[in-house]
Amino acid sequence: MPGLIEDYALIGDLHTAALVSRDGSIDWMCLPSFDSPSCFAALLHNESAGYWRIAPAVGGRATSRRYRDDTLILETEWDTVDGSVRLVDCMPPRGEAADVVRIVEGLSGRVPVRMELALRFDYGHVLPWVTRHEADVGAVAGPDAAWLRTEVPVRAADHATVADFTVRAGQQVPFVLTYQRSHLPRPQPVDPYRALDQTHRFWRTWINRCDYTGRWPEAVRRSLLTLKALTYAPTGGIVAAATTSLPEQLGGTRNWDYRYCWLRDATFTLQALLGTGYLDEARAWREWLLRAVAGDPSDLQIMYGSDGSRRLPEYTVDWLDGYQGSGPVRIGNAAAGQLQLDVWGEVLEGLHLSRQAGIVATDAAWDLQKALLDYLEGGWRQPDNGLWEVRGPRRNFVHSKVMAWAGFDRAVVSVTRQGLDGPVDRWRAMRDEIHAEVCARGFDHERNTFTQAYGIGELDAALLLIPRVGFLPATDPRVAGTVAAVQKELCRDGLVLRYRPDAEGIDGLPGGEGSFLACSFWLVDALYETGRRAEAVAFFERLLELRNDVGLLAEEYDPVGGRQLGNTPQAFSHVGLVNSARLLSGSATKTDADTGR
Repeated sequence: MPGLIEDYALIGDLHTAALVSRDGSIDWMCLPSFDSPSCFAALLHNESAGYWRIAPAVGGRATSRRYRDDTLILETEWDTVDGSVRLVDCMPPRGEAADVVRIVEGLSGRVPVRMELALRFDYGHVLPWVTRHEADVGAVAGPDAAWLRTEVPVRAADHATVADFTVRAGQQVPFVLTYQRSHLPRPQPVDPYRALDQTHRFWRTWINRCDYTGRWPEAVRRSLLTLKALTYAPTGGIVAAATTSLPEQLGGTRNWDYRYCWLRDATFTLQALLGTGYLDEARAWREWLLRAVAGDPSDLQIMYGSDGSRRLPEYTVDWLDGYQGSGPVRIGNAAAGQLQLDVWGEVLEGLHLSRQAGIVATDAAWDLQKALLDYLEGGWRQPDNGLWEVRGPRRNFVHSKVMAWAGFDRAVVSVTRQGLDGPVDRWRAMRDEIHAEVCARGFDHERNTFTQAYGIGELDAALLLIPRVGFLPATDPRVAGTVAAVQKELCRDGLVLRYRPDAEGIDGLPGGEGSFLACSFWLVDALYETGRRAEAVAFFERLLELRNDVGLLAEEYDPVGGRQLGNTPQAFSHVGLVNSARLLSGSATKTDADTGR
């Protein structure tokens, strides 16, 4: 039985990542990249789907754990009747191949320890052919191969590789698991101690570039480390989460694959990176964005693979039961084929933000943006699936129209203030037409709030972004009314729902979901911008308490059950944390919008 979602910590090598439970078990890892098939999938089934546990022979949850300094090196400790032992886990930044380094350290006494390795490729479906020679183990199945190196004897037991040994105070016992495509030569295994030092140096060097000086440095730095860990280094793409199919409601079917890169995240991620000193990462993300969206503007997708690939067909893996029985387990994401008009605005906003920050734009990049605007000019009136990828009927979602407005607004700014060329009068007219329509058709005068879509009374947490993108100033009474309405109708125990999934005909899916953490950070921002600053700080600090013991946030939170829900760790949640901390600390910069309408 997998642990709670908040029981898991993350290690990674900027190509992929692994989730390590409090009992010393790696229950999820995909190789060689984030969106590859898993070799450990106990998280979504049970141990028969693959795991790698190292822990005292008596078993049980660790006494304590932490990340070493500001790194992605995880230290897990157990105090037993025989003594104390520490497990050090890391994935060194990718060299010749992918490596997972695990080192057992004796702290006191003499502690019996057990290691169990059960590789199961292709999402737990394929049992590899295993060969063992003393402390050297090889496993191969189809395209996949892995090798385990250690200093203690191993043996076969129940289709797993097992080692039983005793570690005394001051002793270290290393294990190195190395992956490579099976048709390639076996890579040279890394030296575990040198790899540990190199990993420590890499993360310390990276985080020391952070220039955030506000009130919450530990939380911001850990969130930035998490965002970096979710970055696919070869391309600069940042995946939404390391996992697939962790449920938004236990026992429900709202289980999606989040191991891809969403365009909707671009602007928020760029704000977080640029606002904390990470210009190189922001530039790499901008370059990924330009490559991904290149082509016919009408073919723009809402998400892409970490390498920019477009085809993400969705299917179910029926041999896995799902996390704590919450099936189905989905691979791929059919939402990639949805029409979400807001992404055109998000892309244009993100590229505008890059120019503001001094990231040099090319003529080709501006030509691409003009092509996107040409499409948006003819397409912004269409109903769409909206920001939240609802699988119900298409509607005229207000947030989609607001982001279309933002796309034209940033184009006007680019011409009038940044010296670029373009039909500014036409763009200004389009922007003003959208603004007038949204205020006329997307606002409920009786309730003094914007609504989720034209012609319906439901609300949407994305309405909290109206002042952030400059559509209306925070001082406008319509903004204050919308914030108050969201607090009244979309908050559960103070935390924000994206929308009401039980509303008739909204998303076409059964069941509910938890409170969406990114939306809760948007409420923090809206409260602050509308002058309710003490309330905003108090709410932000409450959200910090929802992080797990090593500072990680999943997608959602269940305030009734008091536990995290959804895929983890969630980039959108950590981006929200960073941007709210910057705003509350007085270090956030607003997007340059043209308010002279």
